[in-house]
Order: sequence, then structure tokens, then C-alpha cells
Amino acid sequence: MLDATTRSGGTATATPPAIATEFALPVPAPVGAPVGLTARCTRVLLSPWFRLSLLLALLAGAASTVLLFEPQRLLSDGWPPQLGGVAAAVVFGVAYGLCTVAFVPRPLLNLAAGALFGSQLGLASALAGTVLGAGIAFGLGRMLGQDALRPLLRGRWLKAADGQLSRHGFRSMLIARLFPGVPFWAANYCAAVSRMGYVPFLAATALGSIPNTAAYVVAGARASTPTSPAFLIAMAAIALPGLAGAVVAWRKRHHLRRP
Repeated sequence: MLDATTRSGGTATATPPAIATEFALPVPAPVGAPVGLTARCTRVLLSPWFRLSLLLALLAGAASTVLLFEPQRLLSDGWPPQLGGVAAAVVFGVAYGLCTVAFVPRPLLNLAAGALFGSQLGLASALAGTVLGAGIAFGLGRMLGQDALRPLLRGRWLKAADGQLSRHGFRSMLIARLFPGVPFWAANYCAAVSRMGYVPFLAATALGSIPNTAAYVVAGARASTPTSPAFLIAMAAIALPGLAGAVVAWRKRHHLRRP
């Protein structure tokens, strides 16, 4: 029997389905399963909460390492015993910065800098370590913690603090460094979660840390003569900013309570 095309006088004939299937290009087998697994793992590794967990794990490991190292031995053994002068101060500055990231109190490190290297070299080493530690903490907090923590800034106090740090970064951080009422590590990570820039943060840290750091370093350098004028002036310089910071915080408490 002729098909419809032949009956109408045409020359084209319908292609049987078997021939069409024979000449069709082969389709490769799907490989979506491994790619999908890789994509899911990548999304998990780059997710905000995984990065925050990594940050917490790093900080916990650093704090545990410091506890095992016992940094108080710096005052008795020196750091490091085989070095001296500027080289020892440089190594101490690097160790200072790493210790601040691991929540070692800066006053202890400043006293150690003064006791080990004297007022001038100790101050330079302590300030370098302060800026180094603040920069490391800010970078870690910005890369690993900001995306997860910013959506949690819902309370009035948190929003007010975030607004101050984001809009007036240099001024706010300078005040936080000048008055020792704010813990060093807390200021670092609060600034990292905010939208403060890196350069204003480091500049305010360097300038604002000079008075308090110098007071502790001088006190450490003159600790053997507690009745000397330099030691007494240093102790006064430590106490007065703390008192002034408490007064300012009390007077500014109403601004933080505003929605």
C-alpha cells in the first residue's frame, strides 16, 4: 500500500521510526550525582554558620594552646632566651599579637613588655603586637563570622552599637581603645561584625592604644621601684581613664537605649 505522500504524487517518503532512531546522536549518561554532591559540600563549606563554627574552633584551639604554653613564663624566663635586644622585641611583638587573638589579657602582656625590654623598646613591641593582634582578629571575624552574626543584630543595644561602629567607625573605635572598659577582643570582633572599614579600625587601634599601653609598659619597667615618680604616674594613668570611661558610659546609657 502506498503512503499518503506517494498517493498525492510527491517524491518524499516518511522515514521509519527505526531509521530515525538509528541515526540519532548518542546521549551521554548523566553524571549529575557526583557534581551535585560536590556542589552541596561546597555550599556547606562556604555557608555562614560553617564559617562561624570554624572561627569558634580556631579561637578555642588558640586559647587551649596558650593555656598549655603558660605565657606567664615570659616574665621569669625571658622571650626568647637565646635572643636579645631588637630581635627579641620583634619576636615578642609577634607572640603578643597571637596571644591577644587567643584572649590573653593585654595588661599582662604590656607589663611583660616593660619588664623585659624597658619603657621605649617595650612600648614599641607592645604597640606593634596590639595592631597585629587586632588586625588578625578583625580579619578572622570579618571573613568567618560577619555573615552569620549580622542577621542576629536585632536588639536595641546591638543595633545602636552596630550603627555607631558602622557610621562612625574611627571615632567609635578610638574611644573604645582610649577607655579600657571595653575588652580588647570584644572590640575587635564587634568591629568585624559591623560595616567598619579595615583602615579606620587599624588607625584608631594604633592611636587609641598608645596611652593605656604606655602606662602599663612603664609600670612594668619600673615595677622594681614602686615608689618612683614614673611608676606612680603610670598607675595614675591606668586608673584615671578607667574612671573616666565609667562616667562617660553612665552618661551615654540613654543613647544606647533608643530604638
